Amino acid sequence: MRKLFFYFLAAIITMSYTACKQGSSSSEQDSAVFNKDSLTQHIKILASDSFEGRKPFSAGEVKAVDYIETTFKRLGLEPGNGNSYIQDVPMVEITPTSDPVMKVQSAKGNFDLQRTTDFVVSTENTDSVISLKNDELIFAGYGVVAPEYKWNDYAGIDVKGKVVLVLVNDPGFGTDDSTIFKGNTMTYYGRWTYKYEEAARQGAKACFIIHNIKAASYPFSVVQNSWGSSNLYLDKKDNKEPHLALQGWVSADAAKKLFAAAGKDTSLIVSANKNNFKAVSFNEKLSLNVKVKAKYNLSHNVIAKITGSKRPDEYVLYTAHWDHLGIGKPDEKGDSIYNGAIDNASGSAALLEIARAFKNLKEKPERTVLFLSVTAEEQGLLGSAYYATHPIYLLNKTVANINMDGINPMEKTNDVIITGSGQNDLEDYVADVAKTQGRYLAPEAHPEAGHYYRSDHFSLAKVGVPALDCSGGIDVVGKGKEYGKKQEDDYTANRYHRPADQFDGKWTFEGGMQDMQILFSVGKKLANETKWPQWKAGSEFKAIRDKNKPLAD
Repeated sequence: MRKLFFYFLAAIITMSYTACKQGSSSSEQDSAVFNKDSLTQHIKILASDSFEGRKPFSAGEVKAVDYIETTFKRLGLEPGNGNSYIQDVPMVEITPTSDPVMKVQSAKGNFDLQRTTDFVVSTENTDSVISLKNDELIFAGYGVVAPEYKWNDYAGIDVKGKVVLVLVNDPGFGTDDSTIFKGNTMTYYGRWTYKYEEAARQGAKACFIIHNIKAASYPFSVVQNSWGSSNLYLDKKDNKEPHLALQGWVSADAAKKLFAAAGKDTSLIVSANKNNFKAVSFNEKLSLNVKVKAKYNLSHNVIAKITGSKRPDEYVLYTAHWDHLGIGKPDEKGDSIYNGAIDNASGSAALLEIARAFKNLKEKPERTVLFLSVTAEEQGLLGSAYYATHPIYLLNKTVANINMDGINPMEKTNDVIITGSGQNDLEDYVADVAKTQGRYLAPEAHPEAGHYYRSDHFSLAKVGVPALDCSGGIDVVGKGKEYGKKQEDDYTANRYHRPADQFDGKWTFEGGMQDMQILFSVGKKLANETKWPQWKAGSEFKAIRDKNKPLAD
């Protein structure tokens, strides 16, 4: 297999070197470094059926990691982890098999919820069997404890050993009231990962989140596909933090059944948006058995670098995740390989192209530039989370993180969207470069989706590193916003986390290459200046960076 990769790579790199010539000015140089053929060839290979959807612990991981490592070597990049390009990431694969139904007992009668159709369930617990045995169900609103917002959905109720039912997103979602948290803009309290963490801190035995398409920003099928079989977690055998016995989702229809059996209606959900909300028992009992298989193994991050010429101990970090969902539930066409062409073979290809662009510069960057391809983003940002807690390079010497999670495969856009606008100074860098392209910054189309907390830059943000995630928007050049929104909605509905996310020969990548030019230019500026971008006032990550300050400007 490695010989085959070298054959592909030699052709790609030869073609790329020939096609890319240095311009006379900085802007010309930045706009001339990428080559569509090189980019698309990377995507075709990484998203091919032979890579089996690139799930960690699979044959697809071996091929993906080997391909990225080999490409780094062929580009002439230095190994990023001592003499190695690999960072081992210890994880555990947990495969839960639940009963076909979850039994519900209520004063209005007993009924069953169907596995997959009505609920999905997972666990971080490696016990062989985990059971709910007539355990009480508590509705805890949004399941949030946020002192800065004077909010505590668990006040006045004891949920220890009980099952918690909570809403997705933040209090204030859908109310158009920006005084409740951030209104329709999601905070970290709205993320499903937070819901489980808080329920565990409260001593709950299990937590189920009520799915809502608008509040979650994706259909229930995405949850079904992601949670249908095995899930990966970081190996936390020695971690003493509390965790749930079971965690999962219930569909909107299943939630209606639970509310009706408890004699509740939608007014209870409305009341959850007020800070005087009180969690209530549904007086329902849940029963479910889950058999568990656990497999400990190593997955891998891949890291390379270009050592800085003047400040080699200061780092600009580019990231993209190489993994996807592997082989899973067949779609309506019988296809069971989740190729992940956009998510995230495209981001991985962009990482390789940007690495090649930096390597081809006539003058080396003054700061060290790191290229980190991480594992298990789809399983909960695990590879980036492991790097953030086991950094190879000092975090307080890491200037910034620039992340790529899917690039635009279609036409150029007039707009650029900053994920999580208002977080840090990096968006100002983006604005400056966008102006040279004749583009403008636009607000996120779906701030309620909480995209800033959904990809690998968030792992770096959590430890204080200013992190950037941006992309082209929906204002397609010559075709407008309505056309762009239709494309975006089609991808979300028909390709995202589905086998249909495959390479398409109709893709032009004009927009993606335009966006890559911004990310390259921002990184190049960071790598050649002495300034340190800062978190903006009001960011939840500012205090972390301030506490562990880097070198002074």
